Amino acid sequence: MRAADTNLLVRYFTADDRRQVAIVDALFGECMDRGEQIFVSIPVICELAWVLSVSHRFTKPEIADALARLLDQTLFEVESELLVRRALKSYDNGRGGLTDYLISEIATAAGCRDTVTFDRALKGSHGFTLL
Repeated sequence: MRAADTNLLVRYFTADDRRQVAIVDALFGECMDRGEQIFVSIPVICELAWVLSVSHRFTKPEIADALARLLDQTLFEVESELLVRRALKSYDNGRGGLTDYLISEIATAAGCRDTVTFDRALKGSHGFTLL
């Protein structure tokens, strides 16, 4: 298994640098040919959502679609996939950021009863208590 840094996935989803996209395509193709997966960590998921939003101006639905495609491809092994899928569903339906919902899912999995926050965008969101 190989692990991907955020910049590889940014190239994969944006095709914003031809030379780097060709390198990423070749790497991913080699992995597919070998039956080797690409590991994607939770920090990479968070950073990817942020970079797509801020640097590439992806809309929330576009980010959700990109992450759903990532989760659905057998090439990628996403850390804590079930938590990421649940966070993505909350992100799709909520007002908070993907990272907010991932924080809550990780906390819930760790046995926490809630995630305490000052973030007003999360008011009424399951798993959060607004101070």
